[in-house]
Amino acid sequence: MKPQSRLPKLTKPELQIMEALWAHGALSIREIQQSFPAKGRPAYTTVQTVVYRLETKKAVRRAKKISNAHIFEATISRSTAHRNLVHHFLEIFGGRTEPLIATLIDTGRLTLEEIQEAERIVRERPKRGTST
Repeated sequence: MKPQSRLPKLTKPELQIMEALWAHGALSIREIQQSFPAKGRPAYTTVQTVVYRLETKKAVRRAKKISNAHIFEATISRSTAHRNLVHHFLEIFGGRTEPLIATLIDTGRLTLEEIQEAERIVRERPKRGTST
């Protein structure tokens, strides 16, 4: 699975802002900032900087303007961003999934039920090279 090269690599703060947009839809910078928990909430200017960075990366766009406030919306889906993030992460392991899976199992982050669900998904997935 190769993600499209045009998809941006998102940082943790960028993903947090994207989560607000995915959860609530189009928002102003103030609304994005207010979506964070009061404790540890980033400053307005910090959110603004990250949103503008996301706009440069084409992960968000200005949907409209209400008075002086620009309303931003996500241009990529949560699943697309997560797939791209996993792809970049697997590159660290040379594309191999075994070290990641072994670590998830060893640390208890991957349960037997999740493994069984993954097996079900693999069984139901069309085989590579066959058309559906």
